[in-house]
Amino acid sequence: MPDTLRAFLLPFASYFRKKGWTVDAAAAGIYRYEECINVFDKVWEVPWTRNFLDLNNLFSASRVIREIVKQGNYDIVHVHTPIAAFITRWALRKERKRNLKVIYTAHGFHFIKGGPRFKNFFFIVLEKLAGRWTDYLVVINKDDHESALKYRLINSANLLYIPGIGLDIRYYDPDTVSVDDVEKVRNELGLGDDDKYFLMIGEFNKNKCQSESVRALSRLNDPTIHIVFAGEGSTMSSVRELAKDLGIADRIHLLGYRKDIPRLLKGSLALLLTSRREGLPRCILEAMSLEVPVIATDIRGSRELLADGAGILYQPGNIENLMKAMDYIINNPEEAGIMGSIGRKQVMEMYELGMIIRLHESLYERVWQEIRALTEDF
Repeated sequence: MPDTLRAFLLPFASYFRKKGWTVDAAAAGIYRYEECINVFDKVWEVPWTRNFLDLNNLFSASRVIREIVKQGNYDIVHVHTPIAAFITRWALRKERKRNLKVIYTAHGFHFIKGGPRFKNFFFIVLEKLAGRWTDYLVVINKDDHESALKYRLINSANLLYIPGIGLDIRYYDPDTVSVDDVEKVRNELGLGDDDKYFLMIGEFNKNKCQSESVRALSRLNDPTIHIVFAGEGSTMSSVRELAKDLGIADRIHLLGYRKDIPRLLKGSLALLLTSRREGLPRCILEAMSLEVPVIATDIRGSRELLADGAGILYQPGNIENLMKAMDYIINNPEEAGIMGSIGRKQVMEMYELGMIIRLHESLYERVWQEIRALTEDF
């Protein structure tokens, strides 16, 4: 989807184009995104949806993918997001015989430990099937690396762990957000001198479970504490109604899509993430880089990022423990500051964008050498 391209992959496109590579992109609705049109050499529209049961994905979208690859004469196709990745690998399962290499980056498998058995089984079968049409599988957290080995989704020699998609630590630098920037946010929100807020970033959907944070806020029983939401999505209206029902609508701020995440984060007490499933959450990396502590569910990805003390984990669904974690951050500012410092150091050491791009460059060079060897054999 274009959101993935815009959020994660534009720096990769710029870097490799500067090295003389041709870098194109394909997604549904991509022509609406000026940033993608400007950064990639060429963009292609693909008529797929996010519905696993939509048969047009396997037929109409597959034909479009094959035509795009035929016209582009690509050496490497790198796919992201589960549905688009499955469709593309299905479409190109025979094309790989002509020296085309397909790489898939899994941003968190749809099967998770403790998840519904049938659902887990279904997605494991799909990933094993698609693994036959994949030259390299990239995972971005250690849990998924373990799962890929356990279920033999691909030959272990073709499985790589790369820690995320990288973060521009210059953009997410606490020193670049001024006191005035934070004050402007507070004025926009209509906060008083004693008011403070937690921040949630991300699409409103069932997986993100934003309603948990609203319920936790109502239990705090502190009229000076607010929650700010940056994002849009299908469950936004239900979150708004829940806040009204709980009598805290005046302390819930639904901002929609925002482009000023650093200043929103820097003005917050902590980032909240109440998801049931993540890969390696970008919003947590952003908070850590800005020295903002994090409260998140104890799930893969989040657990990995917060293991060294950059935040607090709680069990999904445990509203009481979420409330207690929020209360701890409110009443222990010094300890919260230490969490923030740990986070910034960790991002600089392991998740910095330039380092992650270089890891991808090494992968592409490896693949390119394989393509050249095959060409020479012919």
